[in-house]
Amino acid sequence: MVVAEVPKLASAAEYFFKMGVEGKRFRPTVLLLMASALKMSIPESATDTALNSLSKELRARQQCIAEITEMIHVASLLHDDVLDDADTRRGIGSLNFVMGNKLAVLAGDFLLSRACVALASLKNTEVVTLLATVVEHLVTGETMQMTTSSDQRCSMDYYLQKTYYKTASLISNSCKAIALLAGQTAEVSVLAYDYGRNLGLAYQLIDDVLDFTGTCASLGKGSLSDIRHGIVTAPILFAMEEFPQLRMVVDKGFEDPDNVDIALDYLGKSQGIQRTKDLAAEHASLAAAAVDSLPPTNNEDAIISRRALVDLTQRVISRTK
Repeated sequence: MVVAEVPKLASAAEYFFKMGVEGKRFRPTVLLLMASALKMSIPESATDTALNSLSKELRARQQCIAEITEMIHVASLLHDDVLDDADTRRGIGSLNFVMGNKLAVLAGDFLLSRACVALASLKNTEVVTLLATVVEHLVTGETMQMTTSSDQRCSMDYYLQKTYYKTASLISNSCKAIALLAGQTAEVSVLAYDYGRNLGLAYQLIDDVLDFTGTCASLGKGSLSDIRHGIVTAPILFAMEEFPQLRMVVDKGFEDPDNVDIALDYLGKSQGIQRTKDLAAEHASLAAAAVDSLPPTNNEDAIISRRALVDLTQRVISRTK
């Protein structure tokens, strides 16, 4: 799906899909598990052949959603790296660093256009609307991050709304799209959406913690990239509730390394890291509850997949990278 006519554009578009650089493929994994989790009990009157053919066709359409989602995700990474002037991504040189900003932006645009073509081929207006909204949310979230007032930067509600747009909207609306393609009821579609939303928020909250505490080789001892870019995340917001004087430091900005050190000092004295982990755990348990609320099924694939989706909620909050 990401092959282009012009060789330079082709190698740019394929850059993050090559073996070894393709990331964890977290989102497609969640979506294909959700597709299996929504398999319902089979009516005895149905013939095996007809069911098999319908089941294969539905699976192919749901897999297409997983592919589209990964393309939208990678396109957003390419654009983010240009906006952040990043040098590395997934342990190698970022595309903008290796091939320049212009080609990185064009490769992101190309992936989004390919995702649109694939979406159109599904011929489902509701699904097209959902995933078009996701792209709008990605842009809105990035803009919210770039254009905050002092009060917005220090607001937990604003932070969570921005986090939903930037991280959770893609996975939640894609989970809902998987349910809609399967012809599920509105109630089941909302449960799929709730799972994705809460999983996405938990994922990002732990990312925010790891930015301060990461100890694995790929992260170093906390990369502090957010605070150095002037981005205030949940651990600092919670620390500010305990130490209101931290607000003055945040308002001054973090261009001065001394301000970073002062903020880290307050963070260390506060419950900021723990409260962020607790909030992530709350969202993880809401995601697990959404899976547990799905209609009963005796389909073995569905039962195993539901167990895996619940297991993922724990993996997301216990990860170290």
